[in-house]
Amino acid sequence: MALQVQLRSDATVFDELAAEWSALLRRSAVDSVFLTPQWQQVWWRHFSAGRDLTLLLARDPAGTLQGIAPLYAFAQAGQRILQFVGGVDVSDYLDFIVARGQEEELYRAFLNYLLNRAPSWDLLDLHDLPGHSPTRFGLLCQVCRECCPEGTLAEPEYAAPYIPLPGDWEAYLATLDKKQRHEVRRKLRRAQEEAELRMSRQQDPAGLEEAVATFVRLHRASHPEKEAFMTAEMEAFFHDVARVTLAAGWLSLYTLSLDGRPAASTWCFDYGNDLLVYNSGYDPAWRPELSPGIVLMSLCIQDAIARGKARFDLMRGGETYKYRFGAADGAVYHLQVRRPGSG
Repeated sequence: MALQVQLRSDATVFDELAAEWSALLRRSAVDSVFLTPQWQQVWWRHFSAGRDLTLLLARDPAGTLQGIAPLYAFAQAGQRILQFVGGVDVSDYLDFIVARGQEEELYRAFLNYLLNRAPSWDLLDLHDLPGHSPTRFGLLCQVCRECCPEGTLAEPEYAAPYIPLPGDWEAYLATLDKKQRHEVRRKLRRAQEEAELRMSRQQDPAGLEEAVATFVRLHRASHPEKEAFMTAEMEAFFHDVARVTLAAGWLSLYTLSLDGRPAASTWCFDYGNDLLVYNSGYDPAWRPELSPGIVLMSLCIQDAIARGKARFDLMRGGETYKYRFGAADGAVYHLQVRRPGSG
């Protein structure tokens, strides 16, 4: 199949191709909220400064969209670097968007275009490639090594734990070791006995801004690193993402209140058969023995099971608490391709 590759550098592409893009994503090997045109458009709106959109589209002879390489270019230390739209700070899974079963042909078409027709670049630097992707990370790496045999590096980048969910809460608890099963039950019982406990999942646009403001406040309060991360620019991004993903039906923003005061908040995405845990925060003023963050995580797992989700995805980061909840190992990968002759 002869593929025609086109480069788009204008941000109108996200709106213009939204329907085609979404349809391709549904029939691609990797379907993630971070690869939707809505997510990528919001990211570009907030973080495009100093970056040049270098988005490649691949169409078959009939004009059907078969692949998207959502890239941007920027200059750093005298090099021209290509990375995925979505960045490395706020997107957990990134990838090429390609029609299932046509991966190799599309990878070759994209790399051929980048090497021979695209504006000059030095390094293709791809982060957060999902290890669970049926696109087979090894195939993409193989194609890159054939095109750039001396300049390709592929390695695991971060752990990405996830919990396969059974059909009910007791079955889930049975998957935990005895000590952790006891701890989960004990913390839930203690919180329920010592405070008036209420969990809400934000679904009403009318209360969204308040719920996001609560999340931001708890996120900043929970750790100095989170406070440093949540700049005014990042806060504006979170508010925008909340509006867009709620409208699409993907946002599950949970708030735990104890005695009428917000104590913890967990930001999740409800996408496909997964509930993806994106970020969280809690009020450290609460007594440690009440563990509002742990209590809310337990209630989120309960809710995911009750709503028939197959997987509770804890995404990027190998923090110990994730494995205490029974998470299995996953990973995301980093792929670098140095253009031949770039030094």
